[in-house]
Amino acid sequence: MKRIAIFADVQNIYYTSRQAYGRQFNYRKLWQKISREGEIVTANAYAIHRGDESQLKFQNALKHIGFTVKLKPYIQRSDGSAKGDWDVGIAIDMMDSAAEVDSVILLSGDGDFDLLLERVRFKYGVKTQVYGVPSLTANSLISAADEFFPIDETLLL
Repeated sequence: MKRIAIFADVQNIYYTSRQAYGRQFNYRKLWQKISREGEIVTANAYAIHRGDESQLKFQNALKHIGFTVKLKPYIQRSDGSAKGDWDVGIAIDMMDSAAEVDSVILLSGDGDFDLLLERVRFKYGVKTQVYGVPSLTANSLISAADEFFPIDETLLL
């Protein structure tokens, strides 16, 4: 059975789905779809912790589905900007997992991950897949993946 690792850039998926469709992404539908393709051995959802009630309910729902939720604190800078980026954490976890799976799946439209996908495919020979909102996913990321799956009506709440 194919071994699969999933890495979900929660903030990216939330904002791109909301911007493009005005709706939320359905992680349960995604889980059901991917679990038909093989055994999900790693599933990490990377999010920012603000501590509000709706966010805690969402994080608990992700855990119930099967995701390990990794949180970073939301940091408000004195200049008004905010920080809460998981790119390095996602990259480290994907590199650590790639040797033990057949396929890595990234949920993000962030073009910064294109080199990561190229590296894990070259170094570990894994299949790379990306799920993203087509109009808001970097072309470089789509090109770097073996397969791109558009987030559309079928994967929304």
